[in-house]
Amino acid sequence: MSADERFDSDRSAAKPANYGEGMSGTNLERAGDHNQRVTLQAVRANGPITRADLAQITGLTAPAIANITKRLLDDKMILKAGRLLGGRGQPATKLVANPDGAFSIGLNIDRDHIAVVALDFEGKVRARISREVHFAMPDEVVDFFTAAIEQIRADRAIDFDRLIGIGVGMPDDLGRVRLPNRPEAYEVWSQIDVAERFGAILNVPVSLENDATAAAIGEMQFGHGLQTSSFIYTLISAGLGGGLVINGHYFRGTHGRSGEIGFLPIVRQNPDGTNTAASLQDAVSLYALYAHLNAAGHRVSTPTDLETLSPEGLSLVDDWIEIAAAHLHDPFLTLSCAINPEAHYIGGRLPASLIEKLCARLNEAYARLSDRIPKIAPVTRAALAIDAAPMGAAILPFNERFLPIREALMKTN
Repeated sequence: MSADERFDSDRSAAKPANYGEGMSGTNLERAGDHNQRVTLQAVRANGPITRADLAQITGLTAPAIANITKRLLDDKMILKAGRLLGGRGQPATKLVANPDGAFSIGLNIDRDHIAVVALDFEGKVRARISREVHFAMPDEVVDFFTAAIEQIRADRAIDFDRLIGIGVGMPDDLGRVRLPNRPEAYEVWSQIDVAERFGAILNVPVSLENDATAAAIGEMQFGHGLQTSSFIYTLISAGLGGGLVINGHYFRGTHGRSGEIGFLPIVRQNPDGTNTAASLQDAVSLYALYAHLNAAGHRVSTPTDLETLSPEGLSLVDDWIEIAAAHLHDPFLTLSCAINPEAHYIGGRLPASLIEKLCARLNEAYARLSDRIPKIAPVTRAALAIDAAPMGAAILPFNERFLPIREALMKTN
């Protein structure tokens, strides 16, 4: 690696475009690795793109960009995509990310389902296999994952020679948090080494992450985050989770629980008029919606069941959306005022039409506050939506290996 790549001091004043504030090249230690990550991300987010435009976006010199792009071409991480005609001199070569340059597999383990996706480097789902199962035990998940890998291999959905890792997204304290109908044996999830258990199946690195964090990182790298540098992410699944992206970087917080609003205390009113202390996810989650419908005689236990409800059932869903919006109103507003993000995204397994209704209710309520609170982040459905957690998990190996993150500058050789 040349000195020009490691310690490039010729920086332009151009602002990075489409891949987050502060993602320009750097003069710091490990600059070569970071500059390659920034360049690859710029190609992926803006391609087809010329080397000259890459230099302007990243702030790196033309020689540094030439060296980095040559290495990326040699590694088959980017491809030439024709030439840009017009102007003086030789036509400029345009570059694009190679979707077949790398692949990863994401596994989402939750209390109501298991899902596996295989992603290419453009973030396209090449394979998806899921099962609706409540409180699946570790051996059952391992068997499901092994069968899914065999199916993906048989279908030749990805090139396993270019598989860089497995990402696993699962709720924090999966075996500890008590939810209705949770079997006592489910506590075993708190006693096993998940990364070791699944890494041995394919002998590749495993990245383990909270499912909401994985979904937020996925949105940052492959969703609306390509155009939004600061946002709040809320994941509605069996429970309720969240995450924060600030200035193009995922913000973890001290214990990795930024944006985690599911355990906020609330007061719920019972049918007899009494009140019960509860947590926010007891009122806003798929399990909360199922309980709302089951109490009225509508037997539902999967997101698909929600799409085949009778008119009476749909009316009950609308009632639940009003309740959910009321419970989320103040926490969302507090986050918006404290962080001042560009947007607030909601993703997860709640059907898209219901997420959009929930977003509309919240935005209507916030519009009535515009004379007192001028800047409230709009609430919008996330781009990755129902597969947010498994896709976010699959993106974790890309994040570790290729994409620009602040931690890339902090790691030692």
